[in-house]
Amino acid sequence: MGTPQDEVDRIVAAWHRERPDLPTLPLSVFSRITRLARHLDRARRAAFAQHHLEVWEFDVLTALRRAGEPYQLTPGVLMNQTMVSSGTMTNRIDRLVVHGLVVRTAHPADRRVVQVRLTKEGMATVDAAMSDLLRIEADALKTLPPTEQTHLADLLRHLLVQFESPGA
Repeated sequence: MGTPQDEVDRIVAAWHRERPDLPTLPLSVFSRITRLARHLDRARRAAFAQHHLEVWEFDVLTALRRAGEPYQLTPGVLMNQTMVSSGTMTNRIDRLVVHGLVVRTAHPADRRVVQVRLTKEGMATVDAAMSDLLRIEADALKTLPPTEQTHLADLLRHLLVQFESPGA
C-alpha cells in the first residue's frame, strides 16, 4: 500500500510525461496550497453562512473582536487590517450597522474621529462563527498529529514571511 494519490499527483505526472525537463516540485507544493485554500474557503463560507455572515463581515468583526475591550477601532485601522479601500470600508460598516452588529461612535477626545464598536449581538455572532470555524479547521487537520500540525504551521510561516515582511 503506497502513498495516497491526489489530483496534484495526476497533474504533475502529466507534466512529467509531457515536459520531463521541467522541475515540478514547486507545482506540487503550490498547487496543493491553492487547492487546500479553495476547499477551506468553501468550508469557511458555509460556516459563516450558518451565522448569516459573509466572509468580509467576519473579517471586520474579528478585527474588532481581536482589538480587545471596548472592541472598537477607527475605520482607517479596519481598512488596514482588512486591506480594502476607504469607500469599501464605509459601505461595509454601513451594512454591519444595519444588521446591528456594530455601531459608529465619536471618539471621546476628538468628536471628529469616528470609531466602530462591536455590539453585543456582533460579539455573540463573531464568537459563535469563530468557534465553528476553528472546529472545522481542526477537523481538516485531524489526520496530522499535533507535532506535524505545528511543523506545517512553521513551514508555511517561513514561506509566507517572504511575501508579507516589510520590503517584500
